[in-house]
Parts: sequence; structure tokens; C-alpha cells
Amino acid sequence: MSISTELGKRIVALRFEDLPEKALESAKIAILDTVGVTLAGSCEEAPKIAERALGADVSNGPCLIFGSERRTTSLSAALINGVAAHVLDFDDSSDTLGGHPSVPILPALLALAEEIDASGREVLLAYVAGFETETRIARSVNFDHYRKGWHPTTTLGIFGTAAACSRLLNLPQEIVATALSLSVSMAAGVKANFGTMTKSLHVGHCSRDGLFATLLAKQGFTAHAEAFEHKQGFFNVFNGAGTFDSEKILDHWADPLDIVEPGVAIKQYPCCGSTHPALDAVIQIVRTHRIEPDDVSQIDAWIHARRLEHTNRPDPQSALEAKFSLQYCVARALMHSRVVLEHFEGNFFRDLDVRRIMQRVRVQPYTEAQFDADNHFGSEVKITMVNGQTYSAKVQNALGRTSSNPLPQERLRKKFEDCAGRVLSPEHVEKVYASIGDLEQFGSMRELMLMIATEVTSTNTIRSSF
Repeated sequence: MSISTELGKRIVALRFEDLPEKALESAKIAILDTVGVTLAGSCEEAPKIAERALGADVSNGPCLIFGSERRTTSLSAALINGVAAHVLDFDDSSDTLGGHPSVPILPALLALAEEIDASGREVLLAYVAGFETETRIARSVNFDHYRKGWHPTTTLGIFGTAAACSRLLNLPQEIVATALSLSVSMAAGVKANFGTMTKSLHVGHCSRDGLFATLLAKQGFTAHAEAFEHKQGFFNVFNGAGTFDSEKILDHWADPLDIVEPGVAIKQYPCCGSTHPALDAVIQIVRTHRIEPDDVSQIDAWIHARRLEHTNRPDPQSALEAKFSLQYCVARALMHSRVVLEHFEGNFFRDLDVRRIMQRVRVQPYTEAQFDADNHFGSEVKITMVNGQTYSAKVQNALGRTSSNPLPQERLRKKFEDCAGRVLSPEHVEKVYASIGDLEQFGSMRELMLMIATEVTSTNTIRSSF
């Protein structure tokens, strides 16, 4: 049987009762985090431009546009909210995917759930099915897929979206297989556009098209059953011969579920995840030794060569590009012993003080002598003082990156409150937080979406937290 057929069988076979408690806990954390960053991202220009560009397509429908009380079709909501979810680059990550697992899935899934009035239990199951699908496919193509320049969040995430939406609609396995095959021809996104609005458009487009592929398949649209393994199919076109192993997709399927191990990574900094281990190291040094920026003559930061390719940006020319500048992020961490949303607002990236510090930051790929060859997520930082003294720190994996090193609950809550509080009143922030914590008890997702839509603030002001 074809890969899409085998995946369809497994997606349909997954039941809520099969999900371990850890999977449900991780799924609710990921949904909470994604709702928070989507609300914060809705204040940005990118989703507003996307909504304006869609024009009349967003005039009517049952599905909420985050950051407003406006409603549109499920497809348009998936696109607009997908852009909002990813524009801050504050959304969760997955080591297996090599990207962001939740934002391709949830904008479409939440819109569809609102449209058909699904339950919280059904959404949790569908989300886990989508997460497992995208990460299993990722195992077969990474890291060659990532190294080649594809944006795995969307080129692989679209399969998670189609799987999740198919599972929510309770489609038969043959229709699920068709939705996945259709998604092969809709997969897109290249890393050349990192640091621009287009990166978040990748996600909006992916979320919309994963849902669209599912709706097309449901209506009888056709696709090649072997769209993955065909000689001109996904594996050979996107990766190339000898750079993938399709058997890894089905091998030990859901044993354990990828959302359990290695788990979902929750970001504590609103910038590219590749910078995070270096930021952990800098902040550790600064807080331990009470370092003042003016006393520093040089900062050396080492990260994996694959991650340095898109983060070696010594002169970022926009706030979005600053999120992918290791030099800028390290300088902010040195100056403030934290990195927060406000550091990427407006023209903060042009601040003369931070530019002065950035000139002292040297970035380079780490060697096998510094880290194990299998570690793609570590960093070492050395800070040299004006008086010649040096301080060093090595981080094997950023805090929150795996289920074995999770972000503490109090930090998760604070992040949600900071993000959602840019749009919702404090009372509704608390209601949404508590409701997602009990999501499996919700008989109607429309109730949750009404909470998110209610009492949207009129100013969307940005509160400084320097």
C-alpha cells in the first residue's frame, strides 16, 4: 500500500482513549501557547495586510479573526490567523519537525472546529493526530530537507494540518489519504524569506491549504495515491534520491507519540529558536556575574552551523530580521538579561546602544570538540571583559526545548498573560487560560472562541517591560 494510504489508516485508528495523560497535557500546553501568541500577533501589520488583501473573501462567515470580533470563512480564518500565529516567531517548536508544529495545524483546526461546533475532546485528538503525522514525515526527510532550504514548518506542517482536519471531520481512511496526497502539491515555503512577513505567510498559506485539501478530498477531488513515493513525488522532488528514508514514517508509529517524546518546545524568547541556547548562556553569565555591558570587550557565541546559516545577520534592517540576528539577540540578552517582545517592536533594532554592543559580538559554528555531533541545538558563549577576565557557559539544549527540560508552569502562564493581554481584558485572559486547561470538558469549541472574541481592547497598546 502507498504511504498516504498507510498514514490514513493510522490517523483514522487513533482514538481519544489511546492518548496518554502526558500527550493530553502537552497538547493543551501547545494550544494555550498558540492561542496566546496568535492574539499577540494579531496586533501586527502582517495579518492586517493579509485580511485587506483578501477583500470581500473575509466579509462573512462563522469563524473568528483573532484580535477582533469579525468573522469570516474557515479558509480565510485559517490564513489570517495563521499569519498572526507565526509573525512574532514566538510559537512552539519541534526538534523532530525542525520547525514549528502547532501553527500550521491550529489556525485551521480551530476555525473548522468553530464552523462544525466540535468538542474540545475532538480537537485534542485531531491536534495530536496532526502533530504525529507531520513529525513522522519529518523523520523520513530531515535534516537534508531542512539543509536544502525548505521551511519544514510549512512543507511538512501541511500534512499535519490535513491529518488534523480530516480527523476532526471523522473522514474515512481513503479520503484522509487523498487529502494527504493533495497536500503534496500544495506544500511550499523556503528559508530565503526568513526575516520578512513572508515567513508568517508560509504558515497562513499552509494552514489554509491543509484545510482546503481536506475539504476538496471530502467532496471527491482526486490525487495520486503514491504522491509521496512516486519518482516525481514529494520525497524525490523535495529531498532528492538518497536523502530520505520513508520507512521511518510508519516505524513505531505513536510509540511513543512524538508530542510526548521528544515533545513540544515552548519558546521563552520571541525570536528564532536557533538563537535560544545562546541566549540562555548569555543570561546565565550576566545574572551569575552581574556583568555590565560597558565592561565587556567581546562576546563569542557558537551555535550549530546549520542554524548559523539563517541567524548570522550582523546588520538587521527590520524588526522581523532582528528576530533572526544572533548578534542582535545576544546583545539584547547582555544588556537586559532577558529578551522580550518589545525588543522587536518598531525601530528598537536601530537603537544606538544595542548597535554598539552588536559590534562586539562574534558568531561562529561550533566544533565537534565543543558538542556531540548529534547535538544540533546547543550553544557555547564566552564573554571577555575589558580587564581581560573571561566568563563562559555551555547550554546543551535551551530551556523548554524538550519534554525532559520543560518550561516551568509559571513561565508558561506569564508568557500567555503577556501575549493574550495585548488584546483581551485581564478577566478574559484568566477565563481563556482556565478553559484551555480543561479543554477536554468543553462540549462546544464555540464557547471558547466566544471568550477569545469578547471584550477585545480598542487600543492594542504595547506595554513596555524593560
